[in-house]
Amino acid sequence: MQAQATSSRGLWIKLVAVAVIAAAAAFAYFKINTGHAAPDVTFTRLDGKQVALKDLRGKVVMVNFWATSCTTCVGEMPQMIETYNKYKESGLDFVAIAMSYDPPNYVLNYTETRKLPFQVALDTQDKLSNAFGDVKLTPTTFVIDKNGNIIKRYVGAPQFAELHQLLEKALAAA
Repeated sequence: MQAQATSSRGLWIKLVAVAVIAAAAAFAYFKINTGHAAPDVTFTRLDGKQVALKDLRGKVVMVNFWATSCTTCVGEMPQMIETYNKYKESGLDFVAIAMSYDPPNYVLNYTETRKLPFQVALDTQDKLSNAFGDVKLTPTTFVIDKNGNIIKRYVGAPQFAELHQLLEKALAAA
């Protein structure tokens, strides 16, 4: 009987330890990925124009890492367009960054045939994806507040109702 109680107590200690480690990891993940300054990067748009992220301060900015070969990216793009069109007059800017493995001619063709209304940039040397924390999975979208701080990171397609609530709150902030 005592051996069973000792074994049960050991199991509880292990479960509590795992819970504490998981909580610490979750806290670290969210602390690292949100609430800190966005990197000081410059995008080169498809038309060759350079845009520094810091020059977009005062606006809420969505930075979306994507690829033409990513079915989730292609699937979410119509909703990204709708989101941009819905909030651009309120101060939303949007930069879609094509991953380095995406052939530039594919990106250009996709951008033109889908008439993407926002800025599209190429990350040919992974400088942008590295600056944003070594982004490997697409789509990955960052929402940046008017002060240049990352307030949310989505890996995969976002829940658009939640995203819209976040954007409304960020756009309404002083």
